Amino acid sequence: MSPAVDTWRVAAGDAGRRLDHVLAERLDESRSQVASRIRERRVLLDGAPARKSARVEPGQEISVLAAPPRRAPTPPPVPVRWADEHLAVVAKPAGLVVHPGAGVTDGTLVDALRAQGLPLADTGDPERPGIVHRLDRGTSGLLLVASSAAAVAPLQAAIAARTVTRRYIALVDGVPSPARATIDAPLARERARRPRMGLDPEGRRAITHYDVVETFTGAARLDVRLETGRTHQIRAHLAAIGHPVCGDLAYGAARERAAWLGLERPALHAARLTLDHPVTGAPVDVTEPLPADLEAALAVLRDATDPPAPPGATS
Repeated sequence: MSPAVDTWRVAAGDAGRRLDHVLAERLDESRSQVASRIRERRVLLDGAPARKSARVEPGQEISVLAAPPRRAPTPPPVPVRWADEHLAVVAKPAGLVVHPGAGVTDGTLVDALRAQGLPLADTGDPERPGIVHRLDRGTSGLLLVASSAAAVAPLQAAIAARTVTRRYIALVDGVPSPARATIDAPLARERARRPRMGLDPEGRRAITHYDVVETFTGAARLDVRLETGRTHQIRAHLAAIGHPVCGDLAYGAARERAAWLGLERPALHAARLTLDHPVTGAPVDVTEPLPADLEAALAVLRDATDPPAPPGATS
C-alpha cells in the first residue's frame, strides 16, 4: 500500500457531509479529481477504502494515499509574453501547478518551461528554479520567472517591497459594498480545513485592494490588486467578506452559479504585471486577456435576464 500523504480526523462541522465534498475542499481539487482518487482506492476511511458517497462522522480518520509512481507527460508549451536574458513573463493556464509539491511531482509549469528551453535561474530550491512568486493551480494568467542569477535577488526583493504590481480580474458571488475597498486582514492555515486559509489574528498580514467594475444580478466583476502575496490571499479575503470567487467551491462559492456559468475552477485571472526591470531598471508592463472559459462566463452573466439565485447566495 502506498504511504499516506495526508491524514486527519473529521471535524464536528463536517458531520454528515459526503466524503467527496470534504475531500474536494481539503485538497483544493475538483470533484472529478477526488473521484479518481477514490476510484483508485487511494482514500481510506477509518483504514478501509472509501466510497465517494460515504457520509463522514466526527472523529473518523481520513487518509489520502500517494499515487503510484509514474511520470506525467510534459505539459504543452506555456506562452511567453515578455522575455530577455534576465526574466520572462509567462501566461499560466488554469489547471497547471507551478512547481512540485503537495503530492505533485511532475507535469508542472517548471517542467513545461524547461522542455521549451526557457532559462530558469537557481533560486536556492532545486524544485523551484526561476520561481519568485506563484499562482494557484486554478488561477490563470501572468507569472514572473527569473532567468538569470542577476535577477533572482532583485526580483525577490521587489516582490517583498511590494513594488511589483499584480492586478487580477475576479468574478465573485454577489456584489460587494462598498464598491471600492481595502481588505487588511491577517491570514493563516485553517487547522480543521487545510489547505484553506482563513482570517487569523496570529497569521501573516495580508492586504488586498478591490474595485467593482461591472455588476450583474447576483454577481460582480472586480479589479483586484495584491499588496502582499499570501497563499490563496484573494480567494480567502473575498470569501471572508461574503463574496467568494465564482466557482471556488473550496471557499464557499455557490455550486449552482458555478454550474450555470460553466466554471470548473475559480474565476480568477492574473491580468497585469508591472515592475521595474531588476537589472536595467526599465519599466516592464504586461497584460493578458481573459481566457475563453472566463469570457464565456461573463457572456452568460451579461446576457442573463433571470439568473439563478442559489440558496444563501449573496447579492
